Amino acid sequence: MSEHAMKILGASPAGAIRSAICSCAALAAVVIASLAHAAGSQVGVAGSLDKQTAEKAFPSQQPYSPYVGENIPTRPYFGDTHLHTSFSMDAGAFGARLTPRDAYVFAKGNEVKSSSGQPVRLSRPLDFLVVADHSDGMGFFPLIMAGGPEIMADQQGRKWHDMILGGQGAAAAIDIIQNFGKGTISKAILPVPGTRAYQSAWDETIKAAEEANEPGRFTAFIGYEWTSNTGGNNLHRNVIFRDNAAKAGLTVPYTTMQPLGSDNPADLWKWMAVFEEKTGGNVLAIAHNGNLSNGRMFPTVETFGKPVDRAYAETRAKWERLYETTQTKGDGEAHPYLSPNDEFASFEKWDKGNLDGSAAKTKDMLEFEYARSALKNGLMLEQKLGVNPYKFGLIGSSDAHTGLAAMEEENFFGKTAPQEPSPERMKATFFDNAQTGVKVMDWEVSASGYAAVWATSNTREALFDAMERRETYATTGTRMVVRFFGGWEFEAQDAGNRRPATVGYRKGVPMGGDLSAAPAGKSPTFLVAAMKDPLGANLDRIQIVKGWLDTQGQVREKIYDVVWGDADKRKPGRNGVLPPVGSTVDVANATWTNTIGDPELIAVWKDPDFDPRQLAFYYARVLEIPTPRWTAYDAKRYGTQPLPGTTMTLQERAYTSPIWYTPGG
Repeated sequence: MSEHAMKILGASPAGAIRSAICSCAALAAVVIASLAHAAGSQVGVAGSLDKQTAEKAFPSQQPYSPYVGENIPTRPYFGDTHLHTSFSMDAGAFGARLTPRDAYVFAKGNEVKSSSGQPVRLSRPLDFLVVADHSDGMGFFPLIMAGGPEIMADQQGRKWHDMILGGQGAAAAIDIIQNFGKGTISKAILPVPGTRAYQSAWDETIKAAEEANEPGRFTAFIGYEWTSNTGGNNLHRNVIFRDNAAKAGLTVPYTTMQPLGSDNPADLWKWMAVFEEKTGGNVLAIAHNGNLSNGRMFPTVETFGKPVDRAYAETRAKWERLYETTQTKGDGEAHPYLSPNDEFASFEKWDKGNLDGSAAKTKDMLEFEYARSALKNGLMLEQKLGVNPYKFGLIGSSDAHTGLAAMEEENFFGKTAPQEPSPERMKATFFDNAQTGVKVMDWEVSASGYAAVWATSNTREALFDAMERRETYATTGTRMVVRFFGGWEFEAQDAGNRRPATVGYRKGVPMGGDLSAAPAGKSPTFLVAAMKDPLGANLDRIQIVKGWLDTQGQVREKIYDVVWGDADKRKPGRNGVLPPVGSTVDVANATWTNTIGDPELIAVWKDPDFDPRQLAFYYARVLEIPTPRWTAYDAKRYGTQPLPGTTMTLQERAYTSPIWYTPGG
């Protein structure tokens, strides 16, 4: 995308204020200098000031350049906050051979050789990356592979060593995951903080990030994934440091195995607080897509034997400012059971069980796993507790266990090494738990997603600060550009401005922000804009999703079609439903054309159902026109016949962080 195109959607929250302050300061300097000069000549005892001097002191002409004084995000930075390498025990067992260094080399746009021996390269470099290897067992896989005396003397260690070397790495990986969830991995073979193997792996992780970090060009964050997985219920968090090795190197990852660690997120938050207090550093935690937590990710009554009270709400809201809404193990924005009136809710669903399939999913679990229901329940808890624990922004990331953040449909290198491109992967089984009947096929793995961050520069500090203020959005792999602002003064003519962000920051707050108190008689207005991925598909529509707490204390939701492509031909029906955009996908040849939809969309929307007494949130969802899914590309390239039920097309999308409204501000 050209710099000019980026400027169209560019402009910062505090930017307008800073610009005004700078202008005032400059003006004051001119006035003082002019008056000082005039004091010796034109200004008399009475302090008179002639017209010519006054005009010099108060120039009426604004700077010719409209960008003078602006200090605002002018483009989104795309990256991945959740990538595993061979340093993760499950990734290594699956066959990953790429290291953190390799992961950064690839993310920068360079060609590397994958674990299966295939050359691979991104269509475009990423802007940032977090290598987030598992906290527990970091450095485990090299020990297993090496088959040292400690490993070979242990029954489990010898079994997994022999399985991996015998070509049964995937089966070994599933067995390791299941034993980890049960807490039955032999303590004699699992590296823990304080051991040489663990410290070496963490040191190498930090060193790789430090070497790859290039402020202004590419950001390599130091991080890890805290791996709470008791009973197979996924409560993982990705922990990201704002800091460099000088501070991150003063600690080691917090693990889940007692007595050194805990599987309770509240204990992770305590660890984060201690780290910041002792080092002066900064960390944040991003909750893993909750669809494999079996109803435990977003509790509303109790968690780990304690009530969800105000203290819990305050602490979670402080440390978990973002939520991973989409990734390779499915999409977590909404679910058709929870949102039956949402025609786009049934997208890339993983709703069969927990992480290892040891417990099947029941419908009562779903409410506590998906982003939209959590956002709604957050309003309910805010009314009850005075604090919203689920006031999070949205991002996507990969959770790939290959060292490759390759989330493009036509360039998808799978979630694990056995799922790298091959004629067999469309028909292969990911895991099959015979006891519970939970079975997931490889074709169900999603080529998703990326995190988009509106920051003022590509540095650890600027990106981290933007994440903390929630000025982010999630994509399912596309790199479309999305802006979303809320306020009380937006007008239809603002959608005609080719620099909508300048208007957006001046009149309102960006995605992730809070609306001010409602002026009497006014409803909130929103300025939303999107531009297609330069290498991707046209846009179908922009929707605004609203959630609110009604006067009866019940959570509600409604989806509004705000602006759409082919508007000259496509009109809502009498029932208010917008017809589908259609499809140009040729599945057999894995192609499509941009002859439908629009390359960019922009609109101002006013909430027609606003009640100033009700807590509410709003976020934008942007959909592309249908395109081939990775399965269609595989079928074409390998001549593979898909299994019945295989999804072959999709509509890529983006979800912005919400904007919240609280009565009284």
